Amino acid sequence: MVDWQVTAVTIYCDAVDDEVTVLVYRDFSTKCTGYGKYSEPRKEILSLLRRKSKQLGRRLECEGTECHRVIQYKEKLLAEETGKGCRGQTGGESGCVY
Repeated sequence: MVDWQVTAVTIYCDAVDDEVTVLVYRDFSTKCTGYGKYSEPRKEILSLLRRKSKQLGRRLECEGTECHRVIQYKEKLLAEETGKGCRGQTGGESGCVY
């Protein structure tokens, strides 16, 4: 069992061209703040997404609960908790970034 209740990271999400916060809870369930905002957007958010999509020349759309950004963060934490991560390592050849 992990020794924390929740951990979070704020990242740039290119799927919606905005910063979102990814939360991982003690049981490794996840939540993304962008999902609530962009998965079923209100009229004004939908208008903003359309405008940004036109400016960027690509479609902006939340990837939902199977978003690779959320999954990557959760897997990183799982690896750290099971001892396969960077905990206690000094970087360098290990590939850990500090």
